[in-house]
This record gives sequence, C-alpha cells and structure tokens, in this order.
Amino acid sequence: MDAIQKGWFSEINELWPGQCFSLKVKEVLHEERSEFQDISIISTFAHGRALILDGIIQCTEKDEFSYQEMISFIPLCCHANPETCLIVGGGDGGVAREVVKHPAVKKVYQVEIDGRVVELSKKFLPNMACGFDSPKLSLTIGDGFEFMKQHVGLFDVIITDSSDPIGPATSLFQESYFALMKKALKPNGIICSQGGTFWTDIDHVKSTLDHCRKQFSTVAYAITSVPSYPCGQIGFIIASTEDKDELKTPKKVFSDDELELMNLKYYSAETHRAAFEGLPRATSKHLYG
Repeated sequence: MDAIQKGWFSEINELWPGQCFSLKVKEVLHEERSEFQDISIISTFAHGRALILDGIIQCTEKDEFSYQEMISFIPLCCHANPETCLIVGGGDGGVAREVVKHPAVKKVYQVEIDGRVVELSKKFLPNMACGFDSPKLSLTIGDGFEFMKQHVGLFDVIITDSSDPIGPATSLFQESYFALMKKALKPNGIICSQGGTFWTDIDHVKSTLDHCRKQFSTVAYAITSVPSYPCGQIGFIIASTEDKDELKTPKKVFSDDELELMNLKYYSAETHRAAFEGLPRATSKHLYG
C-alpha cells in the first residue's frame, strides 16, 4: 500500500486537501483491486480493523457504530411504520446489522455493486457483516440505479450508504439519483443518504441539499461524530415526500431497555434530535439561507 509509510496509513485525498488522518498499522490483512475499486483491510493499534476503499477509510471497528446506527435509525424512526427498507451500498454489512434490529422492519432489500467488499467483510469484519445473516435481508450484487428502476413504489425507507463523492459514487449525490429514490418510495417515504461533512466542503453539502430539495418536500441535514472520518464528523441528507414532515422529532421513541436490547451504543431519541440541532450558526445559515 503506497499510503503506508513508516508503519502509518495516511488518508490523503483531493477531497480534503492540505490535511489527512493517519492510523498506526499493526498488519495489512488484505489488499486487492476488485472490478470497481482498490480494497484494503488493515489492523491498527488505535481503531482495530479498518476497511479502506480507494485509499479512503470507510469504517473502523472502534467507531463504526456511530455512523451505522445514525444513518439507519434516524430515517427509520422518522417513519411511522418502516416495514420495507432498501439499502444501497453498505457492503460491509453495518447498516444491514442496524436496520434489521428495528422491530417494525419486516423486509430489507440491499443492493451492493461490489461483491468482493461483501465477501471480504464477512471474512475480516464479522461484527459488521453479521447483518447479512438476518432472515429479513435479501442481498443483490448489482447496480443500485437499475435495482430501483425495477422496484418502483416499494419502499418505506431508502438508505444510501455510499462512499465519498469521487469517481462512480459522484452520481449518488445528483438530482437524478434523488428523483430515482423518490419513485422507488411508497407514499410517506423517507430517504437518508451519506451527505459529507461541512468542515471540508460546505458548498458540496449545499449543492447536494439543493438537488434533494428539487425532488422532496421536506429536506434536512443531520450530523454525527465519527473520529476516523475527515474532521471527525459526517452528515446525512434526510428527506420526506410529505410536506412539512417533522424530521427532527422521532415518530418512534425507544425506551432505555429497548435500546439496550437492540445493543444500540449511540442512537437515542436525544441524539436523534441533537443531530439536527448541532450545526454552527454560520453553517446553518449557509445551508438553509
């Protein structure tokens, strides 16, 4: 791995010029070039195992639960009865692991373009890939665009767990993608997409929100803390087909006992609300005008 120098992996990318996040490496567990991307899995001293795609950290064992829980439970709890869910991407299995926990969810469809990510996650990241074992889940290896074109009006919730907006993933941040998701939703549907961090490119976040607003009646931006992501924070684009739907307040509130039973380490009704309210004043003004 060219990114490993003197025992450290450094995430150097044009998306965040002039800065990088580094992890001290115990061992390189696997690396290959799949049909779609470079895949690396390393063991680190501080963050456990890490999945890296095209040189960008996708998840680490230490902090992955924050991202997986929030991208899953925010949209699920924004919906009154999320029986049928679609996951686009998420080849490590972490989002699937969380979505199937929700008691209202009866059926989960997942479409992931790169089957090698799924296979390698099952081998090296079993604590996330266990999501693939649920009887609720139906996994398709293929293109998410084509899958949604063939499944119109089927889903209560669509979650897009994508990589960052570079290369093939760029299309997942455009208006055409939000239009496709809208058609795949049932009435009163909710979507949630990885939305980047305002610390590195607030104009990109704003443009993604604008693309989404052209298709959805109610749109918001939520954040969560993930130390191994750029600037330690990641955002989500949350949207509803319903006009003036209240996304900041969960329709389903779980008790502490229920949260413990589902083994949720980060998400709660309190973190749900805070995810929408924790934006700096200048950022909120820029994104919402």
